[in-house]
Amino acid sequence: MSVRRRVALLIETSRAYARGLVRGVAQYVREHGHWTIDFTPRGLSDPPPLWLRGWQGDGILARINDHRMAEAVLKTGASVVDLRRVLPDLDVPTVGPDDRAVAQLAWEHFLEHGFRHFAVCGMPRGLQPPMDRRQDYFQQIAHSYGVQCETFCLRPRRQSSEAWDEEQERLAEWVWGLAKPVAIYTCNDDYGMRVLDACRRADVLAPESAAVLGVGNDECLCHVSNPPLSSVDLDAERIGYRAAQLLEHLMAGGAAPKRPVLIPPRGVVARASTDVLATDDEDVVRAVRFIREHAYEGIRAADVLQHVAMSRAALEPRIKAVLGRTVAQEIRHRQIERVKELLRETDMPLKQIALQTGFRYPEYMMRAFRQATGMTPKQYRKTGGG
Repeated sequence: MSVRRRVALLIETSRAYARGLVRGVAQYVREHGHWTIDFTPRGLSDPPPLWLRGWQGDGILARINDHRMAEAVLKTGASVVDLRRVLPDLDVPTVGPDDRAVAQLAWEHFLEHGFRHFAVCGMPRGLQPPMDRRQDYFQQIAHSYGVQCETFCLRPRRQSSEAWDEEQERLAEWVWGLAKPVAIYTCNDDYGMRVLDACRRADVLAPESAAVLGVGNDECLCHVSNPPLSSVDLDAERIGYRAAQLLEHLMAGGAAPKRPVLIPPRGVVARASTDVLATDDEDVVRAVRFIREHAYEGIRAADVLQHVAMSRAALEPRIKAVLGRTVAQEIRHRQIERVKELLRETDMPLKQIALQTGFRYPEYMMRAFRQATGMTPKQYRKTGGG
């Protein structure tokens, strides 16, 4: 018989990411059904709830934003899992996004669109360690490619309207001065929205001259942006679910992990802010558009060449100069990425996935997938892409 445990959720309900965490915890509770939850709506910076004083329970899942909250949580004596990761001296297990993988995914998204100029918009250092990590990892990737990555530190919007306008004008000047076309990675969706506003102020076309990619996939912010903002989906539900699993392990007397538990992102949700190919080569644009529209229909390189009415010798060097891949490699890349998506997000059998992604036989798909990822499709599905 399962032991019923009392668990407190100290997770804000004001942002989409945090609500995703709560949904992940709720899924765990539905599947296992032996927790009693204490939970009230709150904001990230709200003080510890009054009911936490004298609270007697078994475990706490919290987004610990400051030392005041940390002290209140630790005073309870309960097992704790932190989902915020902003206090480096907090000696409790943590679960959160793999920010290195987030930056790598953003980089690959920009490369797929042919960009050769890159920039990152983040916060002044020390305000939020996750934002620092995302900025640092993206810059490290750029440097590993021998590419310069311009950086702009944008203060959070806590100032007066006049000061905010001054900050946006400063950001607009930075955007205007970047080499174009440029790919701009922002450490969250709030900043993605602000960069797009700065593009309009500077008369810089987005995405034609400046493609912008945020992090968090807050659908409200992404869709109210103009143009709609592409964003990295952090898979908040999976993070919440994994945090609940870890808390159950701790409450049962299990040992705490020695390192943070990091969850890879679900993928890039592409919207209009990155819907561009950064090249003036119209033949390459036509070829890539044809590949992206028909890759899952089993097309081959010859079909692409016929569509653009060019020889392989004429097209291949030009498309490789933009994407770093040949025509055939780009077709296979699009197929494999779609296979990954279906493995992560559906329970579709491999035979059906093969048919939906342009492979004639599942065996051929499995061989190609392993060559591309180093994993079998079943291994990839089991780990959720991690």
